[in-house]
Amino acid sequence: SSHFGPRAEQRLHLTAAPWERFRGTCKAAKMVKGMKFVADPSLQAKMHQYQIVGRAAPTPKNPVPKIYRMRLFAKNKVLAKSRFWYFMKKLNKAKKSGGELLAVNELFDRAPTKVKNYGIWLRYQSRTNTHNMYKEYRDVTINGAVSQMYSEMAGRHRAQPGTIQIINTATLAPSQCKRDHVLEMHNSSMKYPVIRKVPLVAKKLRTTFKARRPMTF
Repeated sequence: SSHFGPRAEQRLHLTAAPWERFRGTCKAAKMVKGMKFVADPSLQAKMHQYQIVGRAAPTPKNPVPKIYRMRLFAKNKVLAKSRFWYFMKKLNKAKKSGGELLAVNELFDRAPTKVKNYGIWLRYQSRTNTHNMYKEYRDVTINGAVSQMYSEMAGRHRAQPGTIQIINTATLAPSQCKRDHVLEMHNSSMKYPVIRKVPLVAKKLRTTFKARRPMTF
């Protein structure tokens, strides 16, 4: 038994507990610091274009149901199928449980290295009303243009991704473009410097002033 008495022992135990917790937190922080951070791939997913063909399931009343083909944009195949049934339910009351998919294909651009003008017609639901919009983007693929559109709608209009419905997309000729931020890129005499990454100078060779101006292109 300690000569401090039971009350003093209890007090010492209470003051020691937070210190043990603090030591445990430090150990956990060191472990996390040593580990490599791996980003969740689902948070970095880009938009993909899918073509989905489906119909309501055949019944004795309707043995040959009408077949629907849709071109949809989604982050993955699962979300694209979900979107397909969302529209099918609105069109002809066909649900996933009472319908069948005939084909699911991902669509790709023919020239993914060439910059093009894209026009996107869309509808979205705001807090107060439904709005129709037309937007233009410059990108190398339609998937990139649609990704830009979703980012802009979230930033400028606070639109939820689920409320955005893409009505149509098209590749536009320069003469068909309307928006200023796209038209200003159609100047054929426009020039850009070719930026070259300059290697970082070693710390012992760094100086405040240089005799020559650095060349970055």
